[in-house]
Amino acid sequence: MHQNLTKPGLQIWTINNMKMAPVSPRGYGNFFEGDCYIVLYNRGSRQSIDIHYWIGNTSSQDEQGAAAIYVTQLDEYLGGSPLQHREVQGYESPRFRGYFKNGLIYKKGGVASGFHHVDTNVYNILRLLHVKGRKHVTATEVEVSWNSFNNGDIFLLDIGKAIVQWNGPQSNRREKLKAVLLAQDIRDRERGGRAQIGVVEGGDEKDSPELMKIMTAVLGQRNGPVREATPDDRSDQAQNNNVRLYHVFEHSGNLVVQEVATEPLTQDLLRSSDCYIADQRGSSVMVWKGKQASKEERREALNRALGYIKAKNYPSSTSVKVMSEGGESAMFKHLFKSWRDKGQTQGLGTTYNVGKIAKVDQTKFDVMQLHARPELAAQHRMVDDASGDVTVWRIENLELAEVNRRTYGQFYGGDCYLVLYTYQRSGQQQYILYMWQGRHATTDEITACAYQAVNVDNKYNGAPVQVRVVMGKEPRHFLAIFKGKLIIFEGGTGRASAVNPDKGARLFQVRGNDELSTKATEVQARASSLNTNDVFLLKTDHVSYLWYGKGCSGDERVVGRAMSDVLSKQDKQVVMEGQEPAEFWVALGGKGPYASDKRMQREEPLHSPRLFECSNQTGRFRMTEVDDFTQDDLDEEDVMLLDTWEEIFLWVGNLANQYETKEAWNSAQEYLRTHPARRDPDTPIIFVKEGHEPPTFTGWFNAWDPHKWSVSESDLNMISLTHVLCHQDFSNLNKSDLSPRPATPTSPSTLRTQSPVLMNLSPSSRFNLTFTDGGIKSPSAGYSGKFLDPELLINKSPSELPQGVDPSQREAHLSDVDFENLLGSSRADFLRLPKWRQTDLKKKAGLF
Repeated sequence: MHQNLTKPGLQIWTINNMKMAPVSPRGYGNFFEGDCYIVLYNRGSRQSIDIHYWIGNTSSQDEQGAAAIYVTQLDEYLGGSPLQHREVQGYESPRFRGYFKNGLIYKKGGVASGFHHVDTNVYNILRLLHVKGRKHVTATEVEVSWNSFNNGDIFLLDIGKAIVQWNGPQSNRREKLKAVLLAQDIRDRERGGRAQIGVVEGGDEKDSPELMKIMTAVLGQRNGPVREATPDDRSDQAQNNNVRLYHVFEHSGNLVVQEVATEPLTQDLLRSSDCYIADQRGSSVMVWKGKQASKEERREALNRALGYIKAKNYPSSTSVKVMSEGGESAMFKHLFKSWRDKGQTQGLGTTYNVGKIAKVDQTKFDVMQLHARPELAAQHRMVDDASGDVTVWRIENLELAEVNRRTYGQFYGGDCYLVLYTYQRSGQQQYILYMWQGRHATTDEITACAYQAVNVDNKYNGAPVQVRVVMGKEPRHFLAIFKGKLIIFEGGTGRASAVNPDKGARLFQVRGNDELSTKATEVQARASSLNTNDVFLLKTDHVSYLWYGKGCSGDERVVGRAMSDVLSKQDKQVVMEGQEPAEFWVALGGKGPYASDKRMQREEPLHSPRLFECSNQTGRFRMTEVDDFTQDDLDEEDVMLLDTWEEIFLWVGNLANQYETKEAWNSAQEYLRTHPARRDPDTPIIFVKEGHEPPTFTGWFNAWDPHKWSVSESDLNMISLTHVLCHQDFSNLNKSDLSPRPATPTSPSTLRTQSPVLMNLSPSSRFNLTFTDGGIKSPSAGYSGKFLDPELLINKSPSELPQGVDPSQREAHLSDVDFENLLGSSRADFLRLPKWRQTDLKKKAGLF
């Protein structure tokens, strides 16, 4: 059970005959309602592991008990540091749902009924999935009947060879998009990419006559209108103001619950020798384990929390989290009037908590300690002292091109790179393969990067640890291997043949306090990009300025000076904040405000900021917390609440509706009034509109992009996300495909369908899905051929091609999966490329 627990990423087990049985990655996101699961997510070290155990609605008490025991054993094996979560079907935490980007699918049955395998290329299926959610999607198997439908949600009718998506008239744009991605995920993972997908707009069913024939053939004739939209079963509560702290222990075989304090709580109430429960009136129960508590106390923490819930008669869906001293979640810390993390790591100098603010101090430590103390290496996410061998490739024309060693460390936002790091451990070669994705790289380059990573991985027999690195999110070890010379250029390309446009003045933000933690990031050459806590280099045609903010340390100035020599060979004019010459401001387009609030100079914030999504898109106003937030989490269709403790920001997206804006303002005041730490109700609430964010707001986000929401880019991103489904051919469906069939291990639903009215399907029923302002539509005309085996199309002369195939349009006869495998992009992205680029890709694939 333990041999692979330390590898980064996601691992899932189900409870089978009271034992942990691993789930195939192909089945991730599928949860049987009769089972319990254990989900482990490792961010790269034992100090950054989350363990969730998921309880299905119809799972047995024995399975639930076994899952709880295994979670405790896993926690012990991993040193007691993981954050433990109890998840109940339908009430999963945002963090848990975030692991499954395409959504959760709840399936009937479980291990006992033999329905625990996920097979591909099996079409003997008939089920109806009720899809809900905009950011995190869930799909529940329901009765295959018109009675299951309602006007507010989306339904997927899955008949094996085809998946028909029915969009309720009151469902919104984002929900439709998420449902499309879920349908594609089912097709690709469970049908090997061979099923066809069509979409019906519930308010315009007459526009999709052939798809409606399929639905009627399976569901029967609909009697009367579809039911009205139903509100969600629950709403996410941002907090509960009634918080009590209990000391929970066992005495003479009995569970003793002793109240310690009520809100506002203070940190000194927590003694390292004990374990405590913080109870938010049943909305959330959090267990805190002191470092000096006995082994028995720590082992029984989870069971005592469950016993506490039962004794209090709280709902079984009550959220439970278990954390160790030093590993507290932001939500837990927010229950206390003040919180300060301990700032010492014995023998290795000062450490600081990494908050989501502009100032993130890096820890000083002796790299020689890494080999002697592996737990330290895990804590700092450093496998070694970064002295191994490095090879860097850039993706050029979808192939690998080795980068000149003289330019190692220079990464351009318009490119994608593979970085292979080789080091020795116990006399054996070890590998880490980083896949760095530029913010402005094309979709086909990002796809090619992943494809080439597989090739490199295969070359080394699967030995490399693969790490996906998004521009601006580089992990510490990645920084360290470039020895203080890592430079991130906002755009452009590093290709030798390319000529990057002259951008005039360029501004680079330098962060780090030694060569293992330093990088320079290009930012907008404007005054608003400055930050009082950092070092900046401003390059102009005639002079380079090295700007030192008042909040930067001596070490930061030293590494800033070294980095400036890498960035520019010009003489540097040192400029202290507040003593800038006029020419400095002229180069930045004029003097202006920037992140200079002295509160951001704290090495350690009293409280980590928290971000909440405020939305009524589901029919009810809800506030949902966003974990590990970045600028990408600011949803244009919603209002977001950013709590930085001393201020509350309300960020309003351009597509947010008036009701959300009004309710968010009221909710911000209610949020302060009911906060468990008894916040000052007069805390400033700042209203910020998309595209007009002040530096006091953007300073809490790293690598803020001021042009992220330009209209053309927003529209382009939305279109790209749809993965447009082209050339769907339903002519191969016959009467047997539309007939109800009994449940099987791959089709667990118990069918209670009406007598189907079988109808003949026109052989011309093909559909081309497009995305418009009005939603997703499926025109009833389009390509009329069938998908062919790629071998019949690749490297064939026109005379060798099957009858009816246009030699210049061979790609039109490929399935979506074959299309992406051969051409490196989806059909939608391919069609947006210039003609010469399309031709080039087709030639390389043997399709021209």
